[in-house]
Amino acid sequence: MESLQFISWCLEHLNYWTITLLMAIESSFIPFPSEIVIPPAAYMAAEGQMSFTLVVLFGTLGALIGAILNYYLAYYLGRPIVYKFASSRLGRLCLLDEHKVKQAEDYFVKNGAISTFIGRLLPAIRQLISIPAGLAKMSFPKFIFYTTLGAGLWNLILAMIGYSLQRVVPREQLMDKVHLYSSEISYIIVGVVLLAVGYLLYNAFIKKKKIASK
Repeated sequence: MESLQFISWCLEHLNYWTITLLMAIESSFIPFPSEIVIPPAAYMAAEGQMSFTLVVLFGTLGALIGAILNYYLAYYLGRPIVYKFASSRLGRLCLLDEHKVKQAEDYFVKNGAISTFIGRLLPAIRQLISIPAGLAKMSFPKFIFYTTLGAGLWNLILAMIGYSLQRVVPREQLMDKVHLYSSEISYIIVGVVLLAVGYLLYNAFIKKKKIASK
């Protein structure tokens, strides 16, 4: 209850530091929707109370901090302890369970390093994709690159939604519109990214095939 009151206080006093803190929490073992942080902050930026660029920057910094925490905990604790924690009472209090962690791990195994980027755009995977990256001992620079890219893109999208809605939606209707648009846009982006990756892999395959035939 106290943690919920603290989060509510931060949401009522949004600034660059509370954005960073909330997004770090959102990206770690205590997930809650980033939609309740970035769009309202961008809405405030449209009103002239904050900078749009800094909202995205500090939101991405916070997401990166939380992701690094998950990465290193998984990296050093290992798979058995991570799964045991996810199944524990404390893990359930953090909205974790073995199924969610396994889902994220299966996604990582199936898609490789690029899943750290794409996973940041998927609602069910976003907060947990850092765990299988740590379990697989993924290269830290590569992890940082893909996580920053994915979190930055997602925060930019949410910020653009919040910023643009300031002109047409009253504050009390903001969250309804954000939830409506964000889930749809996230899947569109994932589709575009997958098509782009597929296109690049196809070109690489054709190029390799041509070289081998010479």
